[in-house]
Amino acid sequence: MNNDLIQFALTAFGLLFVMINPIAVAPVFVAVTAGMSAGQRRATLTRAVIAAFVVTMFFLFVGRAFLSYMGVSVQAFAISGGILLFVIAFPMLMGQRSPIQAPQAGQASADVAIFPLTIPQLAGPGTIATILLLATQVGADWERLAVLTGVISVIYLIAWPTLFMAERVLNRLGDGPMHIITRVLGLVLAALAVQYILNGLTGFYQSLVGQ
Repeated sequence: MNNDLIQFALTAFGLLFVMINPIAVAPVFVAVTAGMSAGQRRATLTRAVIAAFVVTMFFLFVGRAFLSYMGVSVQAFAISGGILLFVIAFPMLMGQRSPIQAPQAGQASADVAIFPLTIPQLAGPGTIATILLLATQVGADWERLAVLTGVISVIYLIAWPTLFMAERVLNRLGDGPMHIITRVLGLVLAALAVQYILNGLTGFYQSLVGQ
């Protein structure tokens, strides 16, 4: 793997890890699986992770075709995607968490796995927008596409044990460290969002100059 691919892999990993953010999903997972046995939590988490992976793969492989069909330029999507990422990052900078509440008693674990764990947590609008944004950069480069697929797979493999151990870890950490982690991740995401907006504006300017 050459240096460009390594840099691309690291950038994609950092961006997608912050977007998927299993650390921030942990309190939601603990809330929606409260009262479940260890086996039920394991099954629910497995379904949620698999469903999230399928959703992201779908948008990764059909993302460019989708944008082309809708008549959306790469520059326009970079700018709008950057704005969306910044909107998501701002509450994180303020230390806020997802307001998703636990399901009502008797709600099926399969329902919980899809909502709220898969959508909007593990594969929410921000993650989908990021996948589409990266897909436009990858283009027809199958080597980078393979790297990106591997990066997404690794993140979800990390998410599974992170969420499964969430209740034990959160009880030990408390709220203070979680707020710090959330703010740091929000700062990183905000910086990446600004960079995408700048890239989109630069590309738009260059397209105007080239006409």
